[in-house]
Amino acid sequence: METTSPVVEIHALRKTFNEVEILKGIDLCIDKAENLVVLGKSGSGKSTLIKCMIGLSEPDEGSICIFGQNIAEVNYEELNQLRIKIGFLFQSGALYDSMTVYENLAFPLRHHKKHLGREKINQLIQEVLENVGLPDAGGKMPAELSGGMSKRIGLARTLMLKPSIMLYDEPTTGLDTMTAKEISQLILDMQRKYRISSLIITHDITCAKMTADRIVMLNEGTIVAEGTYNELAKSDDEWVRSFFN
Repeated sequence: METTSPVVEIHALRKTFNEVEILKGIDLCIDKAENLVVLGKSGSGKSTLIKCMIGLSEPDEGSICIFGQNIAEVNYEELNQLRIKIGFLFQSGALYDSMTVYENLAFPLRHHKKHLGREKINQLIQEVLENVGLPDAGGKMPAELSGGMSKRIGLARTLMLKPSIMLYDEPTTGLDTMTAKEISQLILDMQRKYRISSLIITHDITCAKMTADRIVMLNEGTIVAEGTYNELAKSDDEWVRSFFN
């Protein structure tokens, strides 16, 4: 890990929905080129954390600073510029069904990089398709893709804008064991190739073991443990240790 300022700093984050406190004072940081895994059971506040980070949900208390900017204090245009630097891989892959894979990948470039010509767009699309191991998939429709292929293309589309931070929301959910391992390996490959800082929300312990530089464990809106995979697997806390058995 580099000894520079964290790219993400979250302090005393609280969020309540329908009088139920979902996040109860979260403190978190992500360093440059670090894979941070947030591990916890469903309903522990993991997805709410991501929504707060990208400005889809407003915290009740606390602060979120990304690249040194407090997202509560930036204007709409500044928030959109920040979001371009943040890639988000949805559980579903979230491709447009009516577009080919090529058109899905071209979409963010045409929206955010209007100066690019067709030749450059073709070059960038071919590059990301090769990066995710699907060099010949450009002409396919989303309905022709398996679950694992959809995940790969979803990741490829996110990578089109060369994000500095990736947010993965349950990236291996619904995949068979072999495909889940392939997606976990892909997350590692992208970290190494592009020096991306990643927050990986998961309850898949194999994914956590493969991808994590560091793990934080979330239980009912509170961080209860933090460390490497090996450190947490040997924890004195029975609840923490139960994830690793």
